[in-house]
Amino acid sequence: MLRHPSSYQYLPTRGNRFSRWVGRVGLKILGGWKIVGEMPDLPKAIIPVAPHTSNWDFFVGLCVKLALGLRLNFLGKHSIFVFPVKGLLTWLGGIPVQRSSAQGIVGQIVEQFREREQLVVVIAPEGTRSKVSEWKKGFLHMASQAHVPVVPVAFCFATRSILISAPMEVGEDTEEALARIKNFTNQATGKNPELQ
Repeated sequence: MLRHPSSYQYLPTRGNRFSRWVGRVGLKILGGWKIVGEMPDLPKAIIPVAPHTSNWDFFVGLCVKLALGLRLNFLGKHSIFVFPVKGLLTWLGGIPVQRSSAQGIVGQIVEQFREREQLVVVIAPEGTRSKVSEWKKGFLHMASQAHVPVVPVAFCFATRSILISAPMEVGEDTEEALARIKNFTNQATGKNPELQ
C-alpha cells in the first residue's frame, strides 16, 4: 500500500486521486513495477536515480512520481525552456540551468534550495545512458553546500522494483558519500545491464 500524499507534512506533493491512479496503472502496464521503501518526509532533498541505462527510466520515473503524488524537479539546459514547451517543462518540474553561468550549475541549484521552502531535485548521476567509468559528482556538492540530504533511488529492471533508500547526509567527504550511494544503487540491474 502506497503512503497517501496528504500524510506528508513536509515533502512537496502534487496531483489527485486520478493522477495517482494513472501512475499506478502505468507501473502495471510497464511490467508490474513495485515500490520498495518509502519517501522520507523531507521538504528538501536530492534524489540520485541509478542505474540510468535506457529511455524507459524516464517513463518508470514519471509513473512513480504520479503514483506517489510527489512534486519532483529536474534540471534542464536553459535553452530548451522556450515556447511552446517552456510551460510544459516547468509544469513537469523542470528547472532551467545555464552551463556558462559564473556560479556554475552547482551554485545555481544551491541558490534554488536557499530560495525555496520545498525543493526535491531528481538527478541521474551518470549524466548519460551510456556506460561511464565515473559518476558526475555535482549532485554531492549541491547537497553538501545546500545542507540537504540525498535519497538514493534505484530502478531494478530484473525484479521490476523501485528501491528507495533512507536519507543520507553528505558532508565534506564526498567520496565516502558516493561510495554509500553506489553501494545502495549497485543492487539494482538497469534495463541495459551492459551499460552499468
